[in-house]
Amino acid sequence: MIEISDLPTVNATLNSISAIFLIVGYVFIRQRKISAHQKCMLSAFGVSVLFLISYCIYHANAGSTKFTQEGLIRLVYFIILISHIILAFVIVPLAIVTLYFAWRKRFEIHRRIAKVTFPIWLYVSVTGVVIYLMLYQMG
Repeated sequence: MIEISDLPTVNATLNSISAIFLIVGYVFIRQRKISAHQKCMLSAFGVSVLFLISYCIYHANAGSTKFTQEGLIRLVYFIILISHIILAFVIVPLAIVTLYFAWRKRFEIHRRIAKVTFPIWLYVSVTGVVIYLMLYQMG
């Protein structure tokens, strides 16, 4: 049985899986493997939705975790955290719109938006893992 205290690790794992799907999906589209690309990107989206649900459950029950390190690492942590939070809000509608245009087979618009969506989504996924490591594994 998964406990509330396990959810940060689950969330970091989901972010890692999402990042892997994003990278592999990008490689597939560069290779013109459209079907494999679609499967990876839909999987990345699905895993990100699971992450968001798990994240909300965790924070509704556990509140926030304080970063206790001092010095330069504290500044680094907050720079990563603030950029992560801002871009996490941006990526939700951006990912939905990007998927929408692919679904509607409006690939020219999809491609243009995906060039912005992909690096932001990947950054949010990777920095989510970095934040987890800094909060729960540094010590």
